[in-house]
Amino acid sequence: MCRLFGMSSSPLRTHATFWLLDAPDSLSDQSRREPDGAGIGFFGADGSPELYKAPIAACEDRGFAQEARNVESATFLAHIRFASTGAVKQRNTHPFEQEGRMFAHNGVVEGLDQLDAELGLDRFLVKGDTDSERFFALITRETRISGDMASGIERAAQWVAANLPLYALNLIVTTPRELWALRYPDTHQLYTLERQPGGHHGDRHLDHSGTNGRMRVQSHDLAAAPALVVASERMDDSPGWRPMEPGELLHAGPDLRVTRRIALPDKPAHQLSLAELRPDAAASQKAK
Repeated sequence: MCRLFGMSSSPLRTHATFWLLDAPDSLSDQSRREPDGAGIGFFGADGSPELYKAPIAACEDRGFAQEARNVESATFLAHIRFASTGAVKQRNTHPFEQEGRMFAHNGVVEGLDQLDAELGLDRFLVKGDTDSERFFALITRETRISGDMASGIERAAQWVAANLPLYALNLIVTTPRELWALRYPDTHQLYTLERQPGGHHGDRHLDHSGTNGRMRVQSHDLAAAPALVVASERMDDSPGWRPMEPGELLHAGPDLRVTRRIALPDKPAHQLSLAELRPDAAASQKAK
């Protein structure tokens, strides 16, 4: 299953170090499916989006993902990809950037010809082959029309839920000072942590680790600053982790104020089961 990680310390710019993949720690690691891509998205001091990402198709690509990446931003987005749609290529590796925003997704959407027809001229936003980037383009269009990011996410997700077969639409979107997350429907978990300075111990920097050597994040600045974290799994022992509700849309504003609401209360018109997915897509959605 793809790994999602988003974090905001807005309005403060903070330093964080990412290891997207740890080195295998036992021979048993060799029996697990390797990820197909890894990437980090953040924003420069001038608000410009910056991306470090690569497919994992060779030893040098795994070396890229294992290297420590020291970055500074008020918002961060990271993703480990297990491909369900599209080749293992740079153009299909998350996060994606469109019109100054960044996006990463965990799930499967089918009916891509219909989605392409709905996008129309906005299909030009899509540089790769994935369902994820197409869905992002729909969000970008709906945001442009409505003038509001939350409305754009909601309208795009509602259209997909009503018109296309889907398995999951868990996503994170970031701008230089804001973060949005959606869990839909109830297929995969998505967790949030409203972290106080120093964490629940009161005096510790952030040190988050995923399971099976997938992603590690450290930030010494967060020993003295608050943050909002969104992740596919609980990444430390804090009791503050909260699972998002199905259909819940979360927003962390420029002042780190967090709001939540159920934006999609109804189930998809055609929710796919794991058995209905293509074998490669089904494999990408299983926990690893």
